[in-house]
Amino acid sequence: MNRKVAIVGCGGISQVHAQALSAMEGVEFCAFVDCKPERAEKMAVQYGKGRAKTYGSLGEMLSAEHPHVVHICTPHALHVPMAMEVLKEGGSVFMEKPPAISTEQFAQLKQTLAESCGKLGVCFQNRYNASTRKVDELLREGSLGEIRGGRAFVTWNRNAAYYQNSDWRGNWETEGGGALINQSIHALDLLLRWLGEPEVVEASMGNHHLQGVTEVEDTVEAFLGFPRGRRACFYATTAYVADSPVLIELVCEKGSIRLEGETVTVVYAQGGEAVFRLKAGEATGKSYWGSGHAACIGDFYRSLEEDTPYANDLASVSTTLQVMMRMYQSAGMRPQEFAR
Repeated sequence: MNRKVAIVGCGGISQVHAQALSAMEGVEFCAFVDCKPERAEKMAVQYGKGRAKTYGSLGEMLSAEHPHVVHICTPHALHVPMAMEVLKEGGSVFMEKPPAISTEQFAQLKQTLAESCGKLGVCFQNRYNASTRKVDELLREGSLGEIRGGRAFVTWNRNAAYYQNSDWRGNWETEGGGALINQSIHALDLLLRWLGEPEVVEASMGNHHLQGVTEVEDTVEAFLGFPRGRRACFYATTAYVADSPVLIELVCEKGSIRLEGETVTVVYAQGGEAVFRLKAGEATGKSYWGSGHAACIGDFYRSLEEDTPYANDLASVSTTLQVMMRMYQSAGMRPQEFAR
């Protein structure tokens, strides 16, 4: 079955989605949507094979095309309203992160999804990285014992031009935050994948190097306390001078696991280590985004074809979303008027 697919939002990340979809069988682009017509037209020429049309609004496109799947690659604040619009029309949605910019939005999306015949997937592509799967395997084997705690570091660079060349980044109402919700949500998601839901969330945030340029945080540090005395530290910044590989470390009863980029290192408490330099999939977009986009998107379409649950469904990202919001609440960073 050929599925009619539309992409809404034709900025940088839409290229990653379009490239992954172009390599799949049974996918036919029917439309590209953007408030800037030239961007939609460029995508249609590049990927539409002369058959895709362009639109300036989601509603206009839905009425004319009735796509099976809509990929939402728009600014953060539009993810939920647009996903709800598609779901109410009976279509399926594959949306970029974050899944919402507030707990209220998330609840609204959950309710709309429950009332729709469509399916929803969230692009948490780092769950599909080879290094992530290797850590999963090592933990399943059980030889390292239970996890006692962990840490995660994201040290990237976002300069003034990154924000000044955008009409939505760096603003609370349109981006919903900064270094946490945009750049490091994937690292938080992986840390929680292995440690579970914390009982204690304490965080502080600041804007160190772009004051006067952005409203949002460029740095976040957090303490996460888990049942049975387990604990974790989380640090993310966009004030560094380079985009370094994400580092996540898990300390277990009989050793530790360190994930850095596509390398996984196991250090055994009794001595010795094992290093796994994993072959990454073909990355699209920036290499430090991870190489899991194609697998993540492909798995969503496989779940549609086979009518089976999708690993990155709304329920699966709930803990990450809720903990992220607790971090913002603890830091007192988000303005009250935005939290309405």
